[in-house]
Amino acid sequence: MLIVMHHSATDEQVQAVTNAVEAMGLIAEPIPGSLRTAIGVLGNQGYVDDTTIRELPGVREVIHVSKPYKLVSRDFHPESSVVEAGGVKFGDGQPPVIIAGPCSVESEEQMLAAARLVKQHGAHMLRGGAFKPRTGPHSFQGLGVEGLKYLRQAGDAEGLPVITEVMRIEQLETICRFADVLQVGARNMQNFDLLKEVGKTGHPVLLKRGMSATIEEFLSAAEYILAEGNARVILCERGIRTFERATRNTLDLSIVPLIREMSHLPIVVDPSHATGRRSLVGPMAKAAIVVGAHGVMIEVHPDPDRALCDGAQSLNGDDFSKLVAELVRLQELLGSV
Repeated sequence: MLIVMHHSATDEQVQAVTNAVEAMGLIAEPIPGSLRTAIGVLGNQGYVDDTTIRELPGVREVIHVSKPYKLVSRDFHPESSVVEAGGVKFGDGQPPVIIAGPCSVESEEQMLAAARLVKQHGAHMLRGGAFKPRTGPHSFQGLGVEGLKYLRQAGDAEGLPVITEVMRIEQLETICRFADVLQVGARNMQNFDLLKEVGKTGHPVLLKRGMSATIEEFLSAAEYILAEGNARVILCERGIRTFERATRNTLDLSIVPLIREMSHLPIVVDPSHATGRRSLVGPMAKAAIVVGAHGVMIEVHPDPDRALCDGAQSLNGDDFSKLVAELVRLQELLGSV
């Protein structure tokens, strides 16, 4: 339920409505706006009788919201959110953010070289996996805490904030010390206990869409994080599983403008994991910007042919440099339309 106050409602009237909601055993979430204040009501398991609320001074209207995600929706938060992480801003009115780096942290030298490469060619944030969720148990699983140290060192050396994946609750405290952004991967999108604990950290989060997740499931996963008081969430489309096998996944670009209609949270696209093919990363990254993505996440490796993880979808320095130049030009063209 959403309670919309008159533009002339006083702070005392807003507080009276909040008190009335809490007296019903529900949670009141005031949402100040540029023209008027709204109050989101959470915690109800079914229809709420709004008769008493409607009669309170200052109440303009009461809207019943049936979506399972409320804090994430534009019903509760009409204005687009801008999420800041490590000095980088994601959201409407901001230039698209380019996150780049290798799939996995392999060594100190590799990460320093990767950081120099992506910084030189225009990246805004450095990525690298220290804990890797792999399909097979015999694949490279990452360097763990040692990898976190290499990632942080490389980011600091080039002045780049860093993002890395968290897989388990017990990793959170350590990763928060090293990373500017916590990534929740596709396999953990519905790990609800992890989402709750990530929400409690208050740390910026990049939440990837699960490989078979509907849009409602995706936004509901984000709701778990916001419900714990952490609104610093960036959504990420990384392709979904379909019957097609020519690409690693099927990139669903329609989700970008749709999410922007439904939710106030920023959304980025990962064309590397979506396609799994180096030749397709550039075209799909550009397409993502055209449909309104607030950024792209690109896998870049100093020597892709020797990468321990996902070399086939990683760009080298020359390819990444060309792509960034094309993205900058594309953004200039879109801005002039």
